[in-house]
Amino acid sequence: MLGSVAEAEDAVQEAYARWYAQAPGRRAAIASPGAWLTTVLSRICLDVLGSARVRRERYVGEWLPEPLPDTAEWTAWAGDPAERIALDESVGMAFLVVLESMTPAERVVFVLHDVFRYPFPEIAAIVGRSPAACRQLATSARRRVGPAPAPAAAGAVVVRDFRRAWEAQDIGALVGLLDPSAVMVADGGGLVSAVLRPVEGGERIAQYLALMAEKAPGLVLLERTVNGRPGLVARRDGATATVAALDVVDGRITRIWAVRNPEKLGRWAAA
Repeated sequence: MLGSVAEAEDAVQEAYARWYAQAPGRRAAIASPGAWLTTVLSRICLDVLGSARVRRERYVGEWLPEPLPDTAEWTAWAGDPAERIALDESVGMAFLVVLESMTPAERVVFVLHDVFRYPFPEIAAIVGRSPAACRQLATSARRRVGPAPAPAAAGAVVVRDFRRAWEAQDIGALVGLLDPSAVMVADGGGLVSAVLRPVEGGERIAQYLALMAEKAPGLVLLERTVNGRPGLVARRDGATATVAALDVVDGRITRIWAVRNPEKLGRWAAA
């Protein structure tokens, strides 16, 4: 819901703090602690999202959700493989970027219903709206999301070829792998150098990437799972400098989200 690991962890801690702040007798009287915690956590997220929008309007350059490594690295997964795939899709960068375009209420309702399968009557009690209003919010949010992404395996070969072309500074090969209308967005947060506006067009992106490789000798590109999809991690002098999530459609890269803000790369120190 929040697009930030730090904010998510803070929200969870706040929910548990409220749970343990209750008298033991009141806790014992709660029939479903899980439902209680979900309600409290969702309301905390609504509050955080309201203030986060203001902070992100003041952000230096483009703001991107925090990139996540392979979900197997941050959750002990022992469930249905189909549920694991659904989890990967729910943290996909394209999905999280679309969530940023939603209102806080749309986002909370959509995630609870479409990702976690909560029924609308339960969601209504959580967000303080009628079931009909929640259904309308989910429908509005769903229009923004669009079709489900192609299987992750379909993009792995394209990402590998893209890495090789980038390492070789082969502009022609890069252009061939990029959709003509591709867009690249970089997030440096004002802490490191990053293009402040989206770079549009496959040829412009290819030229920018080749120039970046030329100006950063010793850059090592690694193929890694980023937000459940094939992506790239750029390391220099042993440190992670950039984590790039890529969207591949019909064999070509249509979107690149390059996160360079070091405050968002803490989980990638040993990538």
